Amino acid sequence: MKLIRKAVIPAAGFGTRFLPFTKAVPKEMLPIVDTPTIEYIVREAIESGIEEVLIIINSEKECIRTHFGHNVVLENFLKSKNKTKELEIVEALPKQIHVEFTYQEEQLGLGHAVLCAENFANGEPFALLLGDDVYVGRKEPATKQLINAYNQTGSSILGTLVVPDEDVSKYGICKPRGTSKNSLVELESVVEKPAKEVAPSNLAIGGRYVLTPAIFDYLKTQTRGAGGEIQLTDSILRLMSKEKVYSLAIDGRRYDIGSKKGFLDATIDFSLKRSDLAEDMKEILNKHK
Repeated sequence: MKLIRKAVIPAAGFGTRFLPFTKAVPKEMLPIVDTPTIEYIVREAIESGIEEVLIIINSEKECIRTHFGHNVVLENFLKSKNKTKELEIVEALPKQIHVEFTYQEEQLGLGHAVLCAENFANGEPFALLLGDDVYVGRKEPATKQLINAYNQTGSSILGTLVVPDEDVSKYGICKPRGTSKNSLVELESVVEKPAKEVAPSNLAIGGRYVLTPAIFDYLKTQTRGAGGEIQLTDSILRLMSKEKVYSLAIDGRRYDIGSKKGFLDATIDFSLKRSDLAEDMKEILNKHK
């Protein structure tokens, strides 16, 4: 069984829910305090033992590429001003992990985005981290939890969270095979955005996956679904005819950065956890009681 060494982060979408900001700046660069959202996600991959990361962008998102590389002009400026602390901050990430990039110029769905990573995966299983979701694991990073489950089963793992009935139509929903009290369960099927009356469970796929390379065989032949898009969920359902697929309830807090409410929630929580900002944020919140 091959180890999980690689991670894929799709980041080519337009982020229309954050217009007008996203007219010029990618939503993945929205700062949670002083750090871009996508950096939190890459750091989760690093903390989970990932060695190589592929970020899928479009040609209008070159600033993401700049963020994960060296900015020689800025670094030289900081050196000239003897700003040692600031220099360490901007030099740290490029030294920690190699980040590659590929382009998805047509927005044809998540399945199409993942298909863009086939050459990068090169026949290996890989982690998939969606850029709208930031997780804070209670004991281990969310991706590490899924990797541990993969090491146990040798199968694809879908990270899940429990959602209320009124929200099942917003997610891909898992149907467990039989009943189990464990957080790791084998799946019978997955359903993309079902009505609450027919949803097979409340286990929603929450933006974190470990996928075996067999997924590419199905993505390449996947019939387009709603909106002419290639749905990853449809290919995962077909994958189940060849090999077992499991879901794992992620132990931790998820922030939906794709929504304004989730973004504000993350900004407040992350500020309150920082010693240099906690008192300032408490003061701000108290003013608005």
